Order: sequence, then C-alpha cells, then structure tokens
Amino acid sequence: MVNPNNMQEYLNEIDAVIKKGPFEDSWESLSQFKLPDWYRNAKFGIFIHWGVYSVPAFGSEWYSRNMYVQGSKEYEHHLKTYGEHKEFGYKDFIPLFKAEKFDADEWAELFEEAGARYVMPVAEHHDGFQMYKSDISKYNAYDMGPKRDILGELGESLHKRNIPLCASSHRIEHWFFMGHGKEFDSDIKEPLERGDFYWAAMPEPDHQDLYSPSPSKEFLEDWLVRTCEIVDRYRPRIVYFDWWIQHHSVKPYLKKFAAYYYNRAVEWDIEVAINYKHDAFMFGSAVVDIERGQFAEQKPYFWQTDTSVAKNSWCYTENNDYKKANEMICDLVDIVSKNGTLMLNVGPKADGTIPEEDRHILLEIGEWLKLNGEAIYGSKVWRKFGEGPTNIEEGQFTDSKSKQFTPEDIRFTVNGSCLYATVLEFPHDGRVKIKSLAEQDASKLPHFHGIINDISILGFHEKPTWHRTEEALEITAEKVNSDKPVVFKIWID
Repeated sequence: MVNPNNMQEYLNEIDAVIKKGPFEDSWESLSQFKLPDWYRNAKFGIFIHWGVYSVPAFGSEWYSRNMYVQGSKEYEHHLKTYGEHKEFGYKDFIPLFKAEKFDADEWAELFEEAGARYVMPVAEHHDGFQMYKSDISKYNAYDMGPKRDILGELGESLHKRNIPLCASSHRIEHWFFMGHGKEFDSDIKEPLERGDFYWAAMPEPDHQDLYSPSPSKEFLEDWLVRTCEIVDRYRPRIVYFDWWIQHHSVKPYLKKFAAYYYNRAVEWDIEVAINYKHDAFMFGSAVVDIERGQFAEQKPYFWQTDTSVAKNSWCYTENNDYKKANEMICDLVDIVSKNGTLMLNVGPKADGTIPEEDRHILLEIGEWLKLNGEAIYGSKVWRKFGEGPTNIEEGQFTDSKSKQFTPEDIRFTVNGSCLYATVLEFPHDGRVKIKSLAEQDASKLPHFHGIINDISILGFHEKPTWHRTEEALEITAEKVNSDKPVVFKIWID
C-alpha cells in the first residue's frame, strides 16, 4: 500500500490500478458493475454513527456544524455548557472522546443476534474526524481520542462471525461543514491548510446548486486519496456516500474512485458495491439509497433504505425519540417485498457502549428474524409486493410518521418452492383473507392460478385451516396471537 501522505504517489497508484484493471473511470465501463449475490441476499444491515459528536450528545450528529451557527440551539447550548467558541471549539471534544468501554466483540455479537448480514460504520463523518488508522491526517481515532483503530477492530470481530465490514464516507461535505465558524470570533481561523482539522471551512453553499461554488482540486484529490486509503486498508464490502458527492466537480473523482474500488475487488477476488443518493452515479453502476424513506411500489432494480432507530438523530443524544421495534420489522418486510434492503442505524455513546434502547430494538428484531428469516434472507420478489389499504408515502425523510397497518396489509416474498405472505397486523380473530391468491379464472390473468399444497405459520405450532374462494385465500389460525407481523409459508406446486 502506497503511503497516503505522499499525495502524488498515491494518485499515480490510483491511475495505475485503473489502467490495468477491467474497469475504467467512465460511466460506460462502470455500468458493467454486477450486484453481488451476497448483498442482494442479505436484506438487513446495521449502520453506525459514532464519533466526536457523541461527546456533546446534543441535537444530532451535525453538532460540529450547528454549534457554529449563531442563534441555533446547539450554539446556545455550547455557550452555556462549554463556554465561548474561541476558548472551547469542536476540536476540544476530541480528548473527551475516549471510547473506554468500546468492545468490538460485544458489538459484533449484538449485531449477529440482531440478524444483521452486513455492518456499515461511519469511517469519517462531516466533522472530518477519521474513525480509523490513517496516514493522511493525525486527526483520527488511532492517534487521538480513543487511540484505537475502531474500524479495524470492529472489522476483525465481524470477520469472526462472517459478517461483511462496510464503510461510509461523508468527507466531501467537510469542505463547507465548519464554515460558519469563520463568521464570528471562534477557534476556526485562517490560514487553514491541508492536514488541519477544520480545513477547508468554506462558506456553506446552496445544497440544491450542483455547479457552484466548487471544492478546490487539492481538496478533491485529498478526498479521493482518503477514500482509497479506507479501501486499501480495510477492504470494505460496501462503500456508502452521503449526498453532496453528486456535485459536478466531484464526478471525475467519483468515477476514479469507483473504477479503483471495483478493480481492487477483482484483484482481491471479493464482491463489492457502492451506495449513493439521488443521481450521484449513473443508474446501474452502483446501488441507489433512500435516506429515511422508501418506495411505494416494487422496483425492478435492487435498492436500499437507510434509517435510524431514532427519529431525531443518527447519533446518540440524551433525548433521542426512539421508534418501536415492530415499526422497523414492518418496514423491513415492506422494503424486502419491493426488492430492497434495510440498513438500520444505531448511535453508541461516547464511551463505546450501545444504549439500552438501541439494544432492545435490535434484539427484538433479531428474535423475529430467528423465526421468520426464511421469508426475508435470500428471498426474491413475487409478481406483486403486497396488498392492503395502507399507502406508503414515497421518498426521503418520510419515516417520522408511524404507519398504521391493518390485517388486510400483506406483503409477499418468494424463497425456493414457497411463497411467503406476511400479515403486518395480525387480526385478533385469526382470520386472514389474501385476495391475491383467490381462485380465479386463468383467462382473466390472475396474480396466481396454481396449486397450493400446504400452508404453515412460521414460529407457531398451530396448523391453520384454509380454503380458496373466488374472492380470496381464506386462512384461519385462531390460536395465533402476535403483536408483530405473522408469516404464512405457502407451499406451491
């Protein structure tokens, strides 16, 4: 591995890898990307937002930006709690970020119990603090704060359990993330140079403007080398990017990174993928991600939702507004039925412990998956994703509203010779009608005109009774009582 501190040498190595590999840095070439089978089959992953922002544990993971926005609740909280910004800035939280109780094996065991099939720690968030050993900047968890290679330790623990390590980079937004600190007398002052923690701290742009202003060539090259360093050092199976990489100035470097990463994967004989938002990548060259939301209908392409156990923040805060585990299970079933995968975020405390609320949600999901996993893992979509009256609001940032499902809301998946019908809200009387499986005239192109051999209920011993009419497949399971989705396994000939 080339020393990342020698910028030009690393850039030359990136070009050499692209030149000799099967992928070139063009959309035409990158469109030959093939989705890994392991990723398509995984269906459920864990996202982790943990870093220096976990020390103040106030507001959200955007504390490093918002504490410098005069008049914001974070700004006022910072003055009241820590004093003036020129005396105590964001950098002064680093020595307080000790992670003294961080146990990678304990985390990996929890994620395994939760049923996760991949884990995505944030390698570097917008604040610019690297959660891994780096030769690029001393502002990393190995040289400062915890003085541990967090990403590396977790990767080793996950490897023992055959859970793929992934990594997310939110670095590109650092170009402007600390810029408000220059608007008053704070600890963010010029001159700022590459290697400085706050560099570049430029004025915050209109996030909808994808053309101007643009990050400098030096910053973009630094971004590219930082991201390639993560790939070379940890070989993550997925690399996730946040939104601002769609800026036009980033595109050439984004294509270079993708070609480099995909070529390295070929060299190492591993299957990898990239997550992106909006239209940062040419469609088909990576996997699209929907933040805090999902699609209303089934898609012909594989996609991902990333959301959090808390509605208000991705990181731990003292007043997190937590969702219910059952909400997340219903979302998981709905997303998988539409050809998607769910990546659920947790926010550890600064000392490295995972809050009890997060743990409880994960373990509750894991218990459900232990009984019903065959309807999720490795499953494929059916002719339709489901049926029922409850509409899913499509798009980003729609997860703040809890969905009220009914016994008529059913989702379908297929695995092997079985069709799985998951009832999202099981009726108290145990009577379920599945309209999509009615006995219909084949000339009318029904959704199903085949032979049902048998039906069982995952996780329950009761043998249901059933019959088909022209209106529905009617199933009765009077002894089944559950506050979570119930899965019917339907054997089809």
